[in-house]
Amino acid sequence: MIDHDNVYDGLVDEDSHGQWAFGTSFDDPLAGVDTTVPEDVNVQALAAYCLMLGDDALISAQRLAEWSTRAPELEEEVALANVGLDLLGQARLLLARAAAADESVVPWISETSPVPAEDALAFFRDEQAFRNVRLVELDNGDFATSIVRLLVFATFRLAVFDRLRTSRDPVLAAVAGKGVKELTYHRDYAARWVVTFGCGTDESRRRLADALTTIWPYVDELFQPTDQEIALSTVSVAVDPRTVREEFDGVIAQVLHAAESVLPEVGRVGTVGGRGGRRGLHTEAMGLILAEMQSVARAHPEGVW
Repeated sequence: MIDHDNVYDGLVDEDSHGQWAFGTSFDDPLAGVDTTVPEDVNVQALAAYCLMLGDDALISAQRLAEWSTRAPELEEEVALANVGLDLLGQARLLLARAAAADESVVPWISETSPVPAEDALAFFRDEQAFRNVRLVELDNGDFATSIVRLLVFATFRLAVFDRLRTSRDPVLAAVAGKGVKELTYHRDYAARWVVTFGCGTDESRRRLADALTTIWPYVDELFQPTDQEIALSTVSVAVDPRTVREEFDGVIAQVLHAAESVLPEVGRVGTVGGRGGRRGLHTEAMGLILAEMQSVARAHPEGVW
């Protein structure tokens, strides 16, 4: 419990991490976890699924990092940074799991490269090899747009992770067990801001409406399952995203009702030849994200720091 009479107490309490975003801790989520892939699980499908979940988190974290020094208030800057760090932690574990399941997904750098597998996957894959949904790569826009994007993403991911806690893959179950606490904070943080926008001024309501119009066309892609998701869900390893749509819609409806707002009547962004983000087809924004995120690593591919 934080002593609100002394704001510095949390900085020196070694047994509590109250100064960080809710759900963040420094415990190893895989401590004591058997990382062996179950024998009846297709390792290529497991690796692909971990890349999907890991890339979603990685690109979302990169977008949130762009708010550093730019958020409306210092408190929101810290909150967004902590949300991004939570997602970055999830991304590292999931990318490492993908590499452990199927090392062929890891880009080759050199025989003596000191780059860990999860770093190689983050910094040395080309755009077409990323498997994140297009929602997370959208431009930050204004604060309302980023908040609506976070609400949509966190609501979807929390529903998936809640079910992944019983995954037969022990690593996915462990990551989900820790991630549920983090994602609950992410969703509730964004939801409170959406209600603030909707019940605020004419300007804040306009910005919320514009944000919903920008983000909502990309929502349906979250619930379009890949072959790997379907196959792994039948053996209780993954989650078929179609099964969380009702829960997702219910949460969003509840938040928008509290915000005295409604969903816009907009079309959805389609695929090209059946391809979307999960199959390597991204928005124009993705190339710019990767150029910034990967430039230092690619300039010094065997650098150590």
